[in-house]
Amino acid sequence: MIGRLLIANRGEIACRVMRTAQRLGIHTIGVYSDADAGARHVRLADEAWRLGPAPALESYLAIERVLAAARASRADAIHPGYGFLSESAEFAAACAQAGILFVGPPAAAIAALGSKSAAKDRMGAAGVPVLPGYHGAAQSPAELEAAALALGFPLIVKPCGGGGGKGMQVVAHAAELPAALAAARRIAASAFGDPALLIERYLPASRHVEVQVLCDQHGNALHLHTRDCSVQRRHQKLIEEAPAPDIADAVRERLHQAGLAVARAVGYVNAGTVEFLYADGEFWFMEMNTRLQVEHGVTEQTLGIDLVEWQLRIAAGEPLPFVQDALVPRGHALEARICAEDPASDFAPSAGRLAYLRWPERLPGVRVDAGFDSGDWVSSHYDSLLGKLIGTGENRPAAIAALERGLAALRIAGVTSNAGWLAAALALPAFSRATPTTRFLTEQRESLAAPPAPPTALLAIAALAAVAADAGAPAGPVSPWDSRDAFRINLPAVQAVALRSGGATHALEVVRETAAWRVRTRAVEYVGTIARVDDRADRADRADHGEGGEGGDCDGVVVIDAVIDGVRRRLDLCRSGNRLSLWWGAERLDFDLVDPRHVDIRASVHGGDLVARLPGTVVSVAVAEGDRVAAGATLVVIEAMKMEHTMRAPRAGVVTRVHFARGDRVAEGAVLIELAEPADCADVPGAPAPGGDAPGADA
Repeated sequence: MIGRLLIANRGEIACRVMRTAQRLGIHTIGVYSDADAGARHVRLADEAWRLGPAPALESYLAIERVLAAARASRADAIHPGYGFLSESAEFAAACAQAGILFVGPPAAAIAALGSKSAAKDRMGAAGVPVLPGYHGAAQSPAELEAAALALGFPLIVKPCGGGGGKGMQVVAHAAELPAALAAARRIAASAFGDPALLIERYLPASRHVEVQVLCDQHGNALHLHTRDCSVQRRHQKLIEEAPAPDIADAVRERLHQAGLAVARAVGYVNAGTVEFLYADGEFWFMEMNTRLQVEHGVTEQTLGIDLVEWQLRIAAGEPLPFVQDALVPRGHALEARICAEDPASDFAPSAGRLAYLRWPERLPGVRVDAGFDSGDWVSSHYDSLLGKLIGTGENRPAAIAALERGLAALRIAGVTSNAGWLAAALALPAFSRATPTTRFLTEQRESLAAPPAPPTALLAIAALAAVAADAGAPAGPVSPWDSRDAFRINLPAVQAVALRSGGATHALEVVRETAAWRVRTRAVEYVGTIARVDDRADRADRADHGEGGEGGDCDGVVVIDAVIDGVRRRLDLCRSGNRLSLWWGAERLDFDLVDPRHVDIRASVHGGDLVARLPGTVVSVAVAEGDRVAAGATLVVIEAMKMEHTMRAPRAGVVTRVHFARGDRVAEGAVLIELAEPADCADVPGAPAPGGDAPGADA
């Protein structure tokens, strides 16, 4: 068995691999960039070595630096995790040349499957069904456009290298094709170092079904049944489950055998996943991921085996002791990827300090694979995955219920997360009573949209909580002008509270009475009582990395027990400075306490200007000074957290200044483009009518 293992990765997967390795008595070696010096995987490792600066190309993707760390730490083997170098044939070959075990397939197998176009040609020759498309070597824009027009629409453009859905562009009409090809090529070159593209027929209502395979060095190859990963955003998975539901037994067996055929065709060794598109009882090969998948946990939960353990044992030369007939799934499992992103803003990533994070680690039927803790920093340099929750039950409804309990108990403050969106998605009949397709997000977008304004009852509770927290503050030698208890002689104590949420400010009055509180808004008045129970979590102070976030540290979550107009509600509250985060179940509402003594100058300074929502790198600038633009026009494209984000004009106007150029690094809150409203604004195509609303940026 391996004695010393270097994990060439970060975040959740590095922590996951360390958990198994340490259980097996293996000494774990972490690596980190400057942005991850205090990260959870660094703290969990038995030892950790610095790779270099924050950019992945100078750290996690730098093969020589990873190998240098492996040699210096006397590692016997390297586990690549997923992403970064996990599907690099060059890295696997370099490990072999350095005499270090690579925990994954041989370099030749990775190379054979590394190009999606070459892999599809090879699998078609092996009798595995593939979608019609263009996989040719000719890659000029004219040749790609001609191939696309010959194929017909809708179609999908994909990078030939890499995975994870990055760079994929769905094209419905010929007019969209040039921009889609340019975007896909740009992302392919940036993310995978290979600008080559392929084009395929697009199935708008298909499912994403995959087969897990496990192959040893002695010729044994097993399938570990199916998973369904159809709930996606930007072709990246959000909810996965095993086994894949609603597939006839005969078709399922054909899927299993096709997965094994793909593995055998390239001499595959170790764990891998063969991905298919599935529709109406038919399936087509998409690609093989030559690594451990993010969603491997749902397979582990239904089969009772540890895939990381068998990756390590296979790499060490051990044969598989299982027989195919003994690998029978029991029950059902669903996984939700917990990401630092804002579903209300088209899933734009959210970077910053995790003021508070509590994983539901003690709930029956819920498994947690975590990559972050309270106080950790979510960097804009890497992807947005914080961790995963897996619900397991005797059947699909029971697994959904377990996952819903886990999401309801999860608490994240300091960055925006998709936890509430995931809980809402699980509750929809289109998910819980049906089998979703890859169009789930598009079809359910309105059902999953955030409400335009928080319920007034929750506004009342937030105001009560803010006042009660201030009233309970420890006494000290403070000025009477700083008193916050609203004391007035012979009159009720009335306190004005202003809460900003979703861009709107809500004015409330809180009146302290003998036995209760009275909360007034413009439309309604509530009478209630409130009690508080502290539930503080241990938190280690972390060094500030200098990037923006939603607030400071939070010592813990306060449980709010409120009775409003006879209705009892139990909610959680986290306060970081003037930011209040209030949860009921998995839903979270954020409020900013507005101090009327201070003027928020940002709105007047920036008005309709385009402002960066998080740190990133400028990929392209579509306008120049003096250009007239319509509301919603593309102005800038920014790459952040391994995704591209289109920044659009918040209103019609004239570009008066462009502050950044392609390749520039921008900080959160930086003004990218300044817009002036022209005197003849109505003449600008798409301009709003005077006094009308204009759309905002979508990233």
